[in-house]
This record gives sequence, C-alpha cells and structure tokens, in this order.
Amino acid sequence: METTEHINKPLEKVRDMIEDIRIAMMTTVDEQGNLVSRPMAALQVDEDGTIWFFTKRSSPKVDQIDNNDQRVNLSFASVSDADYVSVSGKAQEFNDQAKVDELWNPQAKAWFPEGKDDPELTLLKVHIDMAEYWSASDSRMIRFIQQANAAITGNPPKMGENEKIYN
Repeated sequence: METTEHINKPLEKVRDMIEDIRIAMMTTVDEQGNLVSRPMAALQVDEDGTIWFFTKRSSPKVDQIDNNDQRVNLSFASVSDADYVSVSGKAQEFNDQAKVDELWNPQAKAWFPEGKDDPELTLLKVHIDMAEYWSASDSRMIRFIQQANAAITGNPPKMGENEKIYN
C-alpha cells in the first residue's frame, strides 16, 4: 500500500525563504497602540508553519504579544536576492527545556550568558496564519535590464513570483 503525503508547496517555498533569510523584523503593538519592530533570528520553521525564536522573559514584546491577542507580523528581506516574506500570525511564549536544548546554538550565548539554563531564556513560537512572498527569479543584472527596459517602454517589468498563502 502506497501512501501519499500532501505537501503545501507554497508554504514549503515560504519556509525555504525564511530559513535562507533567517533575520526577521517582528512587529507588535505597544501599550500606546504604536507599532514596534525589532530584529529577531528565526531558529527553525516547522512543516506546519511554526517559526521558533529565543527571547527574554522580561522583554516588552512578551507583554505586548499577550496584550494584543497574540497577533504579530514578521518581515524577512534579502535585498541582494530580491526575496521578501511577510508573515501574519499568532505568537505564544513557550517554556520547554527539550525544545530549548534542540534549538540552542553558540550565538545565543551573547544574549543569554548563563546558556540554556539562563532564567531569562524563553521560546516564542509564531504560527503562520497568512504569508505573502515576493521572489525574483532572475539575477540582479537581468532585473536591472528589465527595469531599464520598463523605464524606456513604460511596461512594468515581470520581477518574479508573488503569492499569498493561508495556513
């Protein structure tokens, strides 16, 4: 008996792009209603569309997430590759030492000097509700030529893929 697994190709594309870019600007809403963004390193993207981050328990973003129905936006950008991803989802603080052990890397020690057992270390997991990506399919030189041609002809250039994914 042969089993077939349904693979969400657009979500797989988003996962690959996020894993390549790694650094996101995570946007939350502060107590005054302002949008606040900060860089965060994505540690892992699961097949179901869950993105994992380390953060400090005392970070204002943890309270902002709790006070705003857990809604966040993550923006990933690789200007050199002309790849961009915007993720809308729900974030949640997650305390699990086994997951911390799994995701730990030496760079994290700069923020968590006591290592994996640092009392300030906690996980944030963001489940992707919706993502949109833009991905150039051509090299930088080809994109430049296409833009120059568009400027001359007045016809917008075809700059690659763009798709919205609902998870």
